[in-house]
Amino acid sequence: MDAKTSPFFSLRSVTRLFIVALIALSGTAALAAPPVKIGLIHPTTGRYAEQGYHQAQGALLAIEEINAKGGILGRQVELITNNSAADPARAVRQVRRQAKKGASMIMGGATSSVAIAAGKEAARHDTIFMGTLTYANETTGTEAHRHMFRETYNGWMTAKALSKYLNREFPGKKIFYVTADYNWGHSTEAGLRAMTRTTDDRVHPRAYVPFPKPKRTAMKAALDQAAASDAEVLVIIQFAQDMATALNIATQMGLKDRMQVVVTNLTQGMAKMAGAGAMEGVIGAVPWCWQVPYEFDYPRGQQFVESYLEHYNSYPTSPAASSYSAVYQFKDAAERAKSLDTSKLITALEGHSYTELKDRQTWRKFDHQNVQSVYVVKGKDRNLVMENVHRFDYFDIILSIPGEEAVRSHKEWSASRKRANLSLALE
Repeated sequence: MDAKTSPFFSLRSVTRLFIVALIALSGTAALAAPPVKIGLIHPTTGRYAEQGYHQAQGALLAIEEINAKGGILGRQVELITNNSAADPARAVRQVRRQAKKGASMIMGGATSSVAIAAGKEAARHDTIFMGTLTYANETTGTEAHRHMFRETYNGWMTAKALSKYLNREFPGKKIFYVTADYNWGHSTEAGLRAMTRTTDDRVHPRAYVPFPKPKRTAMKAALDQAAASDAEVLVIIQFAQDMATALNIATQMGLKDRMQVVVTNLTQGMAKMAGAGAMEGVIGAVPWCWQVPYEFDYPRGQQFVESYLEHYNSYPTSPAASSYSAVYQFKDAAERAKSLDTSKLITALEGHSYTELKDRQTWRKFDHQNVQSVYVVKGKDRNLVMENVHRFDYFDIILSIPGEEAVRSHKEWSASRKRANLSLALE
């Protein structure tokens, strides 16, 4: 019997063939590995559609970059998007659909009511929700839970930054508040009143504007009350198209000529909606704007701006930056955890500090609030805005405060939870 027909040779040959086949199959399996799915709940219709559009662009850019470098845990990443229309009930249904499709993380927002409702539904499916556009204190306060992480800043942080500016530049001045009548508006106004010592609403009155979808007549009526007052500062607590409407009415009424106008939460997209003329001289707060990485020399942020500009022929807004960062934070957490298991992802995120598009940021463990710097900006002269090739250079940064100074302390956060008879441990 020669070597070619010996049983030993046959067994060895079969073994080798089996090993080769296993390697080939494993390679095929790797190529055919299902994608890691990330869900985005954002408005594509209605008054907040532009903010939703920017969130999608930021997320898609991050995913393109990540896939070009091998994906997450060796798997490509796929974005699932659904239109929330800024409606909480609809957002809940869309989260349910995305969870059924196997989303490992869901993110988004536009209004805090949407983000809070979507986050609770994600928790029912044991899926992390990252709030990319939700400013109400409640999101990581009385509505906080184990599955909710807020990538952006909150109303308290906004109030802290703006109050520092107002207390310095307008000490003792009378303020009139025009406030959206829902949780974000209420919590933002309450924080700003406390920090500027304007809690007496007889001296510093307010007008509530119905939410959502306020009529122009309701906005005008609120601003008529402001005009009839002797206030020297007008604080407009409105968002997206509602803010643009309010600011344009205030400009037409001549209120900017006798009052300092403050818009609590700004984005570049909102400034574009309002127009350069209406934005001129207006004070506001932002978690980020495309000027930040150049003003403070943050190379990674500059890289993002230039890549976004190349892809979309426009500068990124803060909602775009937030969703871009959220995708990267999910990727990094998965790689630290070496898993897509939700409990392991939560553990990997809690207490983690990183530097992405600006300076150091931290996912605080006890409330899942992202602790980060806050910037106070002022609307540029209209002529300067028009000189920019993309006409998207609306802001001068006039103040920066670190996240540790802006954010609620553990003691302050705990007090709000206790008042609501809630546990101090996220569940």
